[in-house]
Amino acid sequence: MKKIGFLSFGHWSPGGHSLTRSAADFLHQSIDLAVAAEELGVDGAYFRVHHFARQAGSPFPLLSAIGARTTRIEIGTGVIDMRYENPLYMAEDAGAADLISDGRLQLGISRGSPEQVIEGWRHFGFSPAEGETDADMARRHTERFLEVIGGEGFAEPNPRPMFANPPGLLRIEPHSEGLRERIWWGSASNATGVWAAKLGMNLQSSTLKFDETGEPLHVQQRKQIEAYREAWKEAGHVREPRVSVSRSIFAITNDLDRAYFGRDRDSRDQIGMIDENTRAIFGRSYAAEPDVLVKELLDDEAVQAADTLLLTIPNQLGVDYNTHVLENILTHVAPELGWR
Repeated sequence: MKKIGFLSFGHWSPGGHSLTRSAADFLHQSIDLAVAAEELGVDGAYFRVHHFARQAGSPFPLLSAIGARTTRIEIGTGVIDMRYENPLYMAEDAGAADLISDGRLQLGISRGSPEQVIEGWRHFGFSPAEGETDADMARRHTERFLEVIGGEGFAEPNPRPMFANPPGLLRIEPHSEGLRERIWWGSASNATGVWAAKLGMNLQSSTLKFDETGEPLHVQQRKQIEAYREAWKEAGHVREPRVSVSRSIFAITNDLDRAYFGRDRDSRDQIGMIDENTRAIFGRSYAAEPDVLVKELLDDEAVQAADTLLLTIPNQLGVDYNTHVLENILTHVAPELGWR
């Protein structure tokens, strides 16, 4: 069995053939798609977060709204850029969203990706400490966030408070029990995967990874997953970790599918530079008739190794078409692979 969710990049655009023409469209459609996905039996609704872009920049209102409209589906992110986050305020938002959803939040966080603006986190009031990089700052914010969502008191109470306090040091409220075990780290390298394991975070591996060996993406990801699980074991954590990979997968079952994605049949991994120093490998898309997809996915070592698969969706094609995309996978592909 494998959990299957969708991952929306949350684009909106007023031009072309987009059915998601505004931020309001994106938000309302995301809620409607999560409701439809839950009815289909999809396991998770996840959203990518980018700042200074026509995408989902503020995830917690959306996650809370989905949590209030659904009862079973996991709700999450993939990922929140921790360079931009106040760890304590984020802990309050995350705790509230998790309580609204009755403990269904699966929060993916990371150091972030190439940005729309130069050092955008500075506009949010954050700067690396002396000797830190922005990546170091993201990991420092992460470690603080993990500390405070655990529920331990750390703040000295006022001797003359407005409201009566419980005894001892005070914690961030609202606190949601169990949320600490549902934090994921979006890792683009083997080293940060190992670091995430040591801190007891689940692992998200996307359709992009630093090209560390020159091998196909799925092989590099499988090795990353193995290194992560070995580090988890060495750290002595009691629970079993979760691991997700993201893929663009489209089962072609009608002429509209063929028109949209038929050109991706021969897709291959791509190599590129995400900044002046970092060579990365970008994963291929899968688009074919269901029987062909089944054979291709059996050969994807990372998909086979992960317990959770996040399907990236073309959200600007609207709720109805994306519901069809998800139903195709659940109906025609997942059972043949033993995932359902």
